[in-house]
Amino acid sequence: MGSLNRRDFISTLTMVAGSAASLAAPFPEMVEQEKKKWTVGEIMDLFINEVPGAPFAQTVDTLKSGNRDIVVTGLVTTMFATVEVIQKAIALKANFIIAHEPTFYNHLDETAWLDNDPVFRYKADLLNRHKIAVWRNHDYIHRLTTDGVRAGVTKQLQWEKFAGNNPSLFQLPSTNLATLVQHVKEKLGIATVRYLGDLEEQVSRVLLLPGAAGGRNQIMAIGREKPDVVLCGEIAEWETAEYVRDARAKGDKLSLVVLGHVASEEPGSIFLASWLKEKVKGVSTTHVPAGNSLMFA
Repeated sequence: MGSLNRRDFISTLTMVAGSAASLAAPFPEMVEQEKKKWTVGEIMDLFINEVPGAPFAQTVDTLKSGNRDIVVTGLVTTMFATVEVIQKAIALKANFIIAHEPTFYNHLDETAWLDNDPVFRYKADLLNRHKIAVWRNHDYIHRLTTDGVRAGVTKQLQWEKFAGNNPSLFQLPSTNLATLVQHVKEKLGIATVRYLGDLEEQVSRVLLLPGAAGGRNQIMAIGREKPDVVLCGEIAEWETAEYVRDARAKGDKLSLVVLGHVASEEPGSIFLASWLKEKVKGVSTTHVPAGNSLMFA
């Protein structure tokens, strides 16, 4: 081989080796994604930016523990940041809990009145000791273009195809109330529900009101939508239940099924976990069910 050919050969080898190295190396955006360190504030803002009209001037969706600058090692979604949920987050090496409901036993998470309470101090100290941030995501998830909680419940019930223009109203194939209740219990993992109505009565038009909409809102929605049955999270017993009882005495075909607050909204935290897995790459996300605080004797 002549000197010129040897030079050409070596040059060609160098080019091939360089090309192979370029192909083996990750693309710049892949490197950036692998190196991305998410902070609590960045994840909060990422979700809030999805909500029409956000951020809100008045909201309960604030940090209950930790701060925006914490670098996130793992995410947990849940209905309530209970002590048990916090302990599971610690075991998962997750330092950011996103809860749907209050952490400190009142809607605004005011803590001055609890300052010397041993239960509050135990929980707050546990969070502080492990440097865990807790953010309540209640107002924002409900105000997505499609309410994230209702979307989660609808998906878990497998009722997407039965929804109409009103996403809270479902036109199901006619069945009796007992069969409907059994389906809801199985899909939402509920052992027992409270109900008012005739289990043999045929129902098809279902109004779904997760959480605690309040008696007035529930009763007004019944008046507007004329459902056969209302599925709700919780009630004040002197309000919606008494309205339904009087409606039945009047002759209306109307039933009420009370699922429990946690059971009726937990799928919203599952929805949020799926959203985070899609949007927040490189951070482990786990849904940890809070479970029901109350049992039935």
